[in-house]
Order: sequence, then structure tokens, then C-alpha cells
Amino acid sequence: MTGEANSVPENGAEFVVRSARQAFVAGRRVDMGELIAAAGVDRTTVFRWVGSRDKLLARVIWSVTEPTIDIAAARAEGTGGARIAAAMGHFAAMANQGFFNEFIRREPERALRIMTTRAGGVQHHIVAKVEAMLADEVAAGNLVPPLPIHDMAFLLVRIGESFVYTTVISGEEPDAVKVHQASAALLGAPIPGASTEVHHSEQVEGGRS
Repeated sequence: MTGEANSVPENGAEFVVRSARQAFVAGRRVDMGELIAAAGVDRTTVFRWVGSRDKLLARVIWSVTEPTIDIAAARAEGTGGARIAAAMGHFAAMANQGFFNEFIRREPERALRIMTTRAGGVQHHIVAKVEAMLADEVAAGNLVPPLPIHDMAFLLVRIGESFVYTTVISGEEPDAVKVHQASAALLGAPIPGASTEVHHSEQVEGGRS
């Protein structure tokens, strides 16, 4: 009897999280009223299963963020700081598209609260993933970080946030290239596009003389 009672909330929670994830990935607002109706239970029961809407969103967002980071890391070429910087750039590019971008534009304040603060429940997971990437490069002898690995991971994540959430913060468009460049600068890796930009600047100055 006890085993049956315990299995219902677990299955119910899985149903609610799965339904919320489907709505999120489809670019729709995660509506608690719709989820409650679909689960066929009352609000108190759903709250007991998955917590508040913010907690549910954090759970859903991390479930799609983790594989996105893994894809970004797999796409990154090179070794050491160059590889980490490339991975951060790829991750930012993917975050700037699709359902992530839809959520940021639809609920900007909530997105910032959930995804960029420790209390939000997502940021510390991202920091841990980046920290693991850094640790791998250090262990392979490809990177000597200027700061403790955890601090480096946190700064890299903050750089990403600065250029992913620019629509909310400053009204500017997100820029994954700047994430790549700023991350490379922090890690002491070659900065993509830097030599081209310097050459262009020199040409402009030369033309003025």
C-alpha cells in the first residue's frame, strides 16, 4: 500500500516535468494552470510534486541546458584555453537561438532570476560543467589557469551571461562571437578575429595620414 502511494507522486512529477519541457522546447509559455488540468490533480498536489513555477522552470531549463553544453564542448576544436573559449562561444550561439531566446524575450526578468543567480537553480550547474571542462584541460597539461579553476569557471559563465542576456540588460543584440573573444582573452588564448580587426584599424589609420 505504501509503495503504491509513493509511486503516484513520482509518476505525477515526471508527467508534469515532461509536459513543461515539451511546452518550453516548443517556445510556449509554461502555464501551471494547463499542467494542473492535464495532470488531473489540484494545485497543492502539483506544488508538492515539483515546487513553484520557478523551480519547475529551473528543472526544465537545466534538462535542456546540460546537453546543449555537451554539444558545444564536442564541437569545440583545439586544446587548452582555445578549446574552452570555443566551447563557450558555441554554447552562447545556441543559447541565442530557439527556445532559450524565446524564453528570454517572453519573460526577461524571470529568465535572469532563474538562469543567472545561484538561487535560480541553473547557474551553479553550468559553472560545474565549465569547471569540469577546465579541469580536463589542466589534467591533460594543456592549460595553466591564472586563477583557481572554480573562479575561472564562474568568470567564464558570467562572460557568457553578459553577452547572451544583452537584450534584457542593455537592449543590444546577443553576440556569441564576443563571448568567444572575451573567454579567449581571459584564458590567455588567441583571440579569434583580433588580428583581422587590428589590420583593418591600421588600414583606416593609414588612409587618414
